[in-house]
Amino acid sequence: MTTKKRAAKAVIPAAGLATRFLPATKAVPKELLPVVDRPVLQYIVEEAAAAGLNDVLLVTGRGKTSMVDHFDRRPDVEQRLEEKGDQERLAAVRRTSELADIYTVRQGEALGLGHAVGTAASHVGDEPFAVLLGDEFVEEDRPLLPAMLDLQAETGGIVLALLEVSPSETSRYGIASVEKTDESDLVKVTGLVEKPSPEEAPSNLAVIGRYVLPGKIFDAIADTKPGAGGEIQLTDAMATLLAEGTPVHGIVYRGHRYDTGMPLGYLQTVVELAVKRPDLGEEFLTWLTDFVGGRKG
Repeated sequence: MTTKKRAAKAVIPAAGLATRFLPATKAVPKELLPVVDRPVLQYIVEEAAAAGLNDVLLVTGRGKTSMVDHFDRRPDVEQRLEEKGDQERLAAVRRTSELADIYTVRQGEALGLGHAVGTAASHVGDEPFAVLLGDEFVEEDRPLLPAMLDLQAETGGIVLALLEVSPSETSRYGIASVEKTDESDLVKVTGLVEKPSPEEAPSNLAVIGRYVLPGKIFDAIADTKPGAGGEIQLTDAMATLLAEGTPVHGIVYRGHRYDTGMPLGYLQTVVELAVKRPDLGEEFLTWLTDFVGGRKG
């Protein structure tokens, strides 16, 4: 393998309408819905920054400028907290503006994930970069991105995050056909199938919302015609590069993935992370146990 340049930029597509969460998302971007006291988007930016991706591009849409505001300074709030002597919250507020350099680009029309990623071309250039979908993240103490970034730097190709799913779930995801390697959680990807039935799925390895891509993906996206749902699919652009000989690998993630893309997953994420909080987890778990027990009774 030839050593390539390691990706240094992250792209977070976040221009969707989030219709599953209406009417809450009519005025508040889904990416800013709180998981206790941090919005989903902050968890994702923190994940990128922890992996050394300090240049973050948000692909936004109409009514989503508040996402950028979240990572801006609030001197008035900071002053009030300082006057109150609330150093803990002061540090938390300041931290949001210090996580990464935040840039934005507007996706004028929601034409698919491939189209959203394509809007990042002028910002990223021909360098490798990471794509982090704006509604999921992983455990802080079991990161996924560092290994993906290292592998992409070695191969110069595409690296996907994969998750083992049950057969009944294959129709919800892009599923990879793979060949094993000498490493147990590293596979060579030979093909991608969008949302196959359990009978047609080539494996039980689903592509989840983390990608590390070479800069040449932008040319492939530009040449990609609308596919499923009339949208420009990132999967189709990656399939083009695969057919042209670009190596594609997948890393199977063994940690816990928090998926906030649907109301049920969002609620599960809030509860799981609230229970883990040292400041309120014990009291919340006691209440939750009593509440669930009361319903059963």
